[in-house]
Amino acid sequence: MIYTTTESIPGWEVSEIVGVVTGNVVQTKHVGKDIMAGLKSLVGGEISGYTEMLTEARQTAIKRLVAAALDLNADAVIGLRFTTSSIMSNASEILVYGTAVKLKR
Repeated sequence: MIYTTTESIPGWEVSEIVGVVTGNVVQTKHVGKDIMAGLKSLVGGEISGYTEMLTEARQTAIKRLVAAALDLNADAVIGLRFTTSSIMSNASEILVYGTAVKLKR
């Protein structure tokens, strides 16, 4: 499955728009890692536990988006975008969305 942030795919023509597809996940980290992140915020620098959490969440959201596109028999998803929001103090939602399309050469 091709997915891209661009509105077109070189060498391909969009022959049909199938619909909007989404994938999302709400994820949190273990309380122990949350405490370590709080301590890290005192001295500054990257909070690797949260970086890992958001990377995992993005990957899960993309897998769900691709599954939704495949359910519609799409060939690709174009115009891919991400958004994130805080659900509660220790949890974030990652939402990915785009337009599922059929392609032809």
